[in-house]
Amino acid sequence: QVQLVESGGGLVQAGGSLRLSCTASGFPFGNYALGWFRQVPGKEREGVSCISRRSENAYYGDFVKSRFTISRDNAKNTVYLQMNTLQPEDTAIYYCAVGRYYFCPASWPRTDEWSGDWGQGTQVTVSS
Repeated sequence: QVQLVESGGGLVQAGGSLRLSCTASGFPFGNYALGWFRQVPGKEREGVSCISRRSENAYYGDFVKSRFTISRDNAKNTVYLQMNTLQPEDTAIYYCAVGRYYFCPASWPRTDEWSGDWGQGTQVTVSS
């Protein structure tokens, strides 16, 4: 029922920028926190960012270091991730996720805090 479609990934040189989008359907989008995760082969999904249902709060993984900005447009059922100053270590498949609450829980980077619905993801590749 829940459908998530990520887009906006691509190939970029180190120091460049990308803007990811995730368009959702099948649930009341504005009632839930949204997040971004990323995954590389052989590793667990890693929490990138979380935003509350009406953009009251936003949180980021420690590795972000002020480089990324999460935002959402509830009228468009879309959550965005603006990524600046990208580094090769950011190379991964990026997924959006639906939370279980209005706000981001304290343990938001844990994957079991989320609904378990994942889209196909969008590939981000950063070259030097």
